[in-house]
Amino acid sequence: MKYLVPALLALQLAAPAHALVVCADPNNLPFSNRAGEGFENRLVTLLARQLHTDVQYVWWAQRRGFARHTLTSQGCDLWAGVASGTKGLRASQPYYRSSYVFVTRRARALAHLSLDDPRLRTLIIGVQLVGYEAMNTPPAQALAARGITGNVRGFSIFGDYSAPNPPARIIAAVVSGEVDVALVWGPVAGYFARRSSVPLRLEWIPEVEDWPMAYDIALGVRRDEDDLRARLDAALTTEQPQIEGLLREYAIPHANPGSARAAPR
Repeated sequence: MKYLVPALLALQLAAPAHALVVCADPNNLPFSNRAGEGFENRLVTLLARQLHTDVQYVWWAQRRGFARHTLTSQGCDLWAGVASGTKGLRASQPYYRSSYVFVTRRARALAHLSLDDPRLRTLIIGVQLVGYEAMNTPPAQALAARGITGNVRGFSIFGDYSAPNPPARIIAAVVSGEVDVALVWGPVAGYFARRSSVPLRLEWIPEVEDWPMAYDIALGVRRDEDDLRARLDAALTTEQPQIEGLLREYAIPHANPGSARAAPR
């Protein structure tokens, strides 16, 4: 029995003193929802298993200031799916990299677009908007820098919360023909394109000066939580094959973290 004591002690030290408290959006597939059907829901379940603990959710719509309101005042341990370098928190090691993509209908001859393609000046373009002040996403900023504004239609990633998954609205606009092409964050585009009754084409948006299109994605923790971050990093490393499987299951265009670009795969 004496040889079991160090192993039992190590297991006890590896286990957090309380459940892993996760802040997540209750209505935001493919990432998370209250039913636990999202990619990030599945991810934190994998990580909690490695940390020998349970998951407890604090449901909070992902708006501006979510880190301030959740990781601090709401006592959350982490928020999954944040861009590495997000202010107001500390990020784990990234577990995938994705990019904004062009979304078009396959039946239309709109392949191989770029932000400098002259076709964009005559097409109706959908872009995602973020924040109460309708802050523009990088693709919208890049289009504006090129003088392409009059034919652009904005779609808030928040939308009407009485409907399921507000970010899906921009993909529905491509399907219906309301817009010719949409510039959409890759995970949203991939997930809803796979479920579309109309075949859609996804192509990565090449990087341009001043407006990065691809981002490493990580877990956000409080800035003083070095120990938790180290535990999460170890769990992410252990579960990386399962995470890769989830990325494929949810049709998330991705590349390895730190890659020069994130072409959909």
